Amino acid sequence: MPPFKTPAWMLKALDERREQHLFRSTQVVSSPQTTWMRQGDRRYLSFCSNDYLGLANHPHLKQTLSDAAHQYGVGSGASHLVCGHLDIHERLEQALSGWLGYERVLLFSTGYMANLAVISALASKQRPVLMDKLNHASLIDGARLSGATFKRYLHNDVDSAQKHLQSLDQPGVLATDGIFSMDGDRAPLAPLVSLAREHEWLLVVDDAHGLGCMGHEGRGAIDLEGLSAQDVSFLMGTFGKAFGVAGAFVACSQDMADYLTQFARPYIYTTAMSPAIAATVLASLELIRSDEGQQRREQLANHIQLLRQRSAAWPYPMMPSDSAIQPMLIGQSDDALHISAALAEAGILCKAIRPPTVPPNTARLRITLSAEHTHGEVVHLCDTLDAIFNDVSE
Repeated sequence: MPPFKTPAWMLKALDERREQHLFRSTQVVSSPQTTWMRQGDRRYLSFCSNDYLGLANHPHLKQTLSDAAHQYGVGSGASHLVCGHLDIHERLEQALSGWLGYERVLLFSTGYMANLAVISALASKQRPVLMDKLNHASLIDGARLSGATFKRYLHNDVDSAQKHLQSLDQPGVLATDGIFSMDGDRAPLAPLVSLAREHEWLLVVDDAHGLGCMGHEGRGAIDLEGLSAQDVSFLMGTFGKAFGVAGAFVACSQDMADYLTQFARPYIYTTAMSPAIAATVLASLELIRSDEGQQRREQLANHIQLLRQRSAAWPYPMMPSDSAIQPMLIGQSDDALHISAALAEAGILCKAIRPPTVPPNTARLRITLSAEHTHGEVVHLCDTLDAIFNDVSE
């Protein structure tokens, strides 16, 4: 029997992506996720990982994972609601609740799944969804999945949010990233909390890029805004970024957790995360809350300050950000690819981010810093960019 023939429409779509300098492909890494990574036969200094605190290859976490696998095995075997909720899952949920001040936490295998679960369960034809125009794709997809009336306000524009909200007939779900993944800036959470309260809307905050590496004890964007569990109905966080592991959680009240347990399909109908992973996340949380975690956050803040100081001399602007995500706005995709390739030639990994991940004509270098970087490595990145831009100007 002959193999399936690739449809013409599929080939056309791929050709268009190539012509527009938007084609994506996977690069294989053959080393641990650290500031130095190996691709092919070459070693690179990486500035494109979300391992913000440098915990992904931490020796204590690696040992914890090994020990936990021997104790619990590597698979949970079932969903949380059948027989897959082990005591280590329960311990992790309780530790996260205590850290953040929420009554309950539900665990998920990925942040994408957590956002799909929350938004699709809360929203409906009777409960509209309003969210920031630059929210993560998982929040947007959750809204689409729900079948609810769905509006998007201008990025970080509270007046725009208020106008949209007032145009909707009934209370619904207001959702925002805490730290925006491609821009690195912070949502105006305090005004959004006031807006949600005034109109009796549920507020969902995805703080995947803030938790662990910002705020007191790493409590993220909510802590930076002086807010607490009493202000934000649902808080989503991931374990694959500052935590250095994998998985995600949603924090909320007891009643709201009970509601998600009944109606959030991505929670009900999927296997629970590996118990060995849950144990490793718990160990990571202890590190994040410790003196070592605080030292790592301070190191990261120093790197951010240094990069932004050096960037004043570059021809492309750095977007406003005080997070580990430091995007340089280039504009055209081919220009962003050229600068990324020049960095790779110099032994530095820093990927160009292009549409449709970001809006048209806003291609950028998404520079991400880690506490694991040394001062000298950040200086080397800046010196290399100086040289690249000097060559271009000549």
